[in-house]
Amino acid sequence: MKKFPLLIMIGWLAMVTACKQTKDSVVEPTRQFGIFQVLTDDTTIEMNGEITSNALNSFNQLLAAYPNVNLINIKECGGSSDDDVNLQLSALVHQKQINIHLMDNGMIASGGTDFFLAGLKRTRGTNTRIGVHSWSTGTQEATDFPRGHAEHQKYIRYYVSVGFTQQQAEDFYYFTIDAAPVADIHWMTDAEVTRYGLLR
Repeated sequence: MKKFPLLIMIGWLAMVTACKQTKDSVVEPTRQFGIFQVLTDDTTIEMNGEITSNALNSFNQLLAAYPNVNLINIKECGGSSDDDVNLQLSALVHQKQINIHLMDNGMIASGGTDFFLAGLKRTRGTNTRIGVHSWSTGTQEATDFPRGHAEHQKYIRYYVSVGFTQQQAEDFYYFTIDAAPVADIHWMTDAEVTRYGLLR
């Protein structure tokens, strides 16, 4: 008589374990990779936040899990805390031929604007803001260096690598550093966005 309840208990435990294993086996992989979130279609990313030193690693992990992504929707990206990582990340996005869209009411500025330019196609919604300004080494601003100085070249080379001509790259770059000091921001007008070819 004592064995019967024990057998029932063993069977119940086996059933619970099997159900748990079944439930665990269908848990979806993560869709959040730092400031990047993969939407349910597995091809679209929503981006929200500052580009940090970890952003490139996060994006590489995302690509490994979701290799078919082809569109980044930016909600907000106010800049980057690591310019070198930002340029590497941007170059990778362009290499992967990913389109970028600035969402309705979205904002990009500083390094976020540089990142936006990586898009194979670059579009924006309504009521968006695109900001630019000078950069700083901590002791010197970009405008402290004369035109043509080596300190300017990595940005100009990047703009050329994402489809600007040499002249377009130089025109846009020097516009950005002259538009506002590092502690301020210049919000580009529609005419400036068109003039410097930010959308395509």
